[in-house]
Amino acid sequence: MQLTDVTFAESTKTGTVLVEFWAQWCGPCHMLSPVLDEINRERDDLTVLKINADENTATARDYQVMSLPTMLLFRDGVPIRQIVGARPKSRLLAELDDALSA
Repeated sequence: MQLTDVTFAESTKTGTVLVEFWAQWCGPCHMLSPVLDEINRERDDLTVLKINADENTATARDYQVMSLPTMLLFRDGVPIRQIVGARPKSRLLAELDDALSA
C-alpha cells in the first residue's frame, strides 16, 4: 500500500508498521521491494507500507529521511527503529526482530 503525506499518520498510528521511504530513481529501493513484499506476506505481526519520498516531501522531512531507501518501524504511531539502506532478507528480519523484542 502506498502512503501519502495525508494518509501517513492514520496508517501508522496503530499496530506495528514498517514504512519504506523510496523513490522511482532509487535502484536499491527496487531491489528491496520484493524482499519487503515477502516479509509483508509472511509476517502477521507487522504491516509493510511504502511512501514515495519525492512525492511526499513533508513526511520525509518530518522524519528526517536523508537517504533512500529508509525504513521506519512504528509501534502504535511511535517510531522505534530506523533502518537505512537495502539489506538481505535475513539481516532485515534480524533487525526487525531485535527492535520488536525490545
